[in-house]
Amino acid sequence: MRVTILDGTRGGRKAEADAREVLISELEGQGWEVTTYPLREMEIGHCVGCFGCWVKTPGECVIVGDAASDLAPAVVQSDVVVYLTPVTFGGYSSELKKALDRLICLLAPDFMVIDGETHHKTRYERYPRLLGVGLLDSADPESERIFQTLIARNAINMHSPVHVAGVLHSEQGTAGMRAEVQQLLNEVGGTQ
Repeated sequence: MRVTILDGTRGGRKAEADAREVLISELEGQGWEVTTYPLREMEIGHCVGCFGCWVKTPGECVIVGDAASDLAPAVVQSDVVVYLTPVTFGGYSSELKKALDRLICLLAPDFMVIDGETHHKTRYERYPRLLGVGLLDSADPESERIFQTLIARNAINMHSPVHVAGVLHSEQGTAGMRAEVQQLLNEVGGTQ
């Protein structure tokens, strides 16, 4: 079983490093093959909205020469994709958002209706489950609610068959983070 972590943390913060370490150790402890992409260390250009990934090079971004070309195949070939990010006003870090924008190539340009809403059709037969792991210094119910809603909306857009979102808090300490991560993995079907 494969899991891809899109690590949108900014680095330099102990709580972020602790959360990443707990997440990876729990996944590896359950026998998962884990690949982590530290987005802050990768050269990833912004999506330019050219639609080339739909019409010129279907399924592949037309921007070549940056690290984003590795992300799309890794994500679509995973069983679970993890969005690891500090929660910023309920949303993702800029590093994660930039990477996610470049994953639009995983979808087809045609549209379909899901629960009365218009969304892009699938390009592939299968898409990974989605686990959103947000990071906050302390509890903030409104930011947590917005983050969970964002994960749910992205799960619809990315045709994830299962999605789970949770927020870890610096004040939880490593033991609290570990317990929360274990629960999130159980919910997303992370146990083998």
